[in-house]
Amino acid sequence: MSNVFEYAPAPESRAVVDIKPSYGLFINGEFTDGRGTSFKTVNPATEEVLAEVAEASDTDVDEAVKAARRAYTRVWSRMSGAERAKYLYRIARIIQERGRELAVLESIDNGKPIKESRDVDVPIVAAHFFYYAGWADKLKYAGYGETPLGVAGQVIPWNFPLLMLAWKIAPALACGNTVVLKPAETTPLTALLFAEICQQADLPPGVVNIVTGAGDTGRAIVSHPDVDKVAFTGSTEVGKAIARAVAGSDKKVTLELGGKAANIVFDDAPLDQAVEGIVNGIFFNQGHVCCAGSRLLVQESVADEVMARLKRRMATLRVGDPLDKNTDVGAINSAEQLAKIRELSEIGEAEGAERWSAPCELPANGYWFAPTVFTGVSQAHRIAREEIFGPVLSVLTFRTPSEAVEKANNTPFGLSAGVWTDKGSRILSMANRLRAGVVWANTFNKFDPTSPFGGYKESGYGREGGRHGLEGYLKPITTGGDR
Repeated sequence: MSNVFEYAPAPESRAVVDIKPSYGLFINGEFTDGRGTSFKTVNPATEEVLAEVAEASDTDVDEAVKAARRAYTRVWSRMSGAERAKYLYRIARIIQERGRELAVLESIDNGKPIKESRDVDVPIVAAHFFYYAGWADKLKYAGYGETPLGVAGQVIPWNFPLLMLAWKIAPALACGNTVVLKPAETTPLTALLFAEICQQADLPPGVVNIVTGAGDTGRAIVSHPDVDKVAFTGSTEVGKAIARAVAGSDKKVTLELGGKAANIVFDDAPLDQAVEGIVNGIFFNQGHVCCAGSRLLVQESVADEVMARLKRRMATLRVGDPLDKNTDVGAINSAEQLAKIRELSEIGEAEGAERWSAPCELPANGYWFAPTVFTGVSQAHRIAREEIFGPVLSVLTFRTPSEAVEKANNTPFGLSAGVWTDKGSRILSMANRLRAGVVWANTFNKFDPTSPFGGYKESGYGREGGRHGLEGYLKPITTGGDR
């Protein structure tokens, strides 16, 4: 971001990825052109058009659901858990083998730094398939029953395209369900590469179907009468619309929605470690993280010192080419998201908050926003209440633990929080009082397939990951056994 350190460029090669000029839909184990129109997917770092992608029509979605139903009835639900596990293990190993290809494609289509897609996203994707493969023949020990729901309709966002796919597909298949999944319209390419991996793994046709498109395609999946389960990750606004659409039906639903997480730093915290956690909490993946620590609550007695250290650290962040291994902050995913980030940042200034960014020369092409911090923020400011979903941090102060809890919980969201302190008793006390699905202690943004993730209030309901992630894909146990 600045010239404090000079690095020679270290670009990852694009040659490991073969991006096709056009992509169709993946239905019943085969790629098809589809009956709808098409849309372009672009590289957000350069605005280069990468490919034309088919937009699934209602008829295409219906075909995908029918293929999933046939595969469920005739093959997948009849297969033993041990047999299903073999396919999941095979998929996990292929993901590892093709990890470099997946990471490069993710960074090109999404804009995230290659070191994040390579070292975080892809390894956790493989780990999810390994983990749920291990559960496939042990469902009776999980405590949620053993009977799958049927066909799962899944809609995922653009911030972690491949990782969200794994969060959705791995537990669904382990439990014996089949899947119709729609990736985000701005980041469809790794989902379509995953479809090739399903073919490479000889997954039975129809078990996984990938239909690309925008909001209308997602609505067609959610409202389809033969979909038994809806799983959605995305904005709270769309989540509310989905909840209304399925109300009165017998569809099972899990929603993982927006957040406005508090990252709380006490005066006894290890400050250098806390600053690294603050940076990771808000600038990881350009702030395109639903559980991002976008509200920093710092105790008054150390606020000045924390801000000085934070600004020094921000001055070393490098913004630029996502495929450069030196890059810390990549491109904003789309022009639309960049416009939203700019709008809310301008509102923050207009409301009286003080804006600061380190000197930063941004590339001429593409969608870019320098890491930014706002001080002098109050609870009434929109930048303290609304999810910005970008590299923008709002800083508030507190005096006592009770005030920190009150400010942290003063939000309609409840997805995550971080607590930085040297006292274990304080960590436990804060964790019990914070209304957040995940509370990290002296760290932030740590994910593992064995650990459940989900929120409270307008951050959604249901859990993904861990043993708890199986519950959303199994019929509940009744007194007389499984329904």
